[in-house]
Amino acid sequence: MTDDDQKQRMAQLEAKITAAKKAKSKPEARADADYSGGELAWRMVIEMVSGLGIGFGIGYGLDSLFGTIPIFLVLFTLLGLVAGVKVMLRSAQQAQEKQMADKADEDERD
Repeated sequence: MTDDDQKQRMAQLEAKITAAKKAKSKPEARADADYSGGELAWRMVIEMVSGLGIGFGIGYGLDSLFGTIPIFLVLFTLLGLVAGVKVMLRSAQQAQEKQMADKADEDERD
């Protein structure tokens, strides 16, 4: 073998090693990746408060309309709370499924 053949083979080997390292290396973390947890938390808070607010509004409106004691207010506020919690749990489940899918994709790449 000549020196030119060895240099050419060595350059090809280095190119293959570099390509393999790039393919195996993890992608750089995005700067806004840390905010996804905060965004999810705010989403859950908004869903809870909106459920309570809507239930409170409906209950107060019905009590005003019928002139009753605040039975509808209490009833619909509790229903709003239950609806808010249910929507929050659904959001958390979706976030967990997304996280598991991302982890599975990452494992497949490795």
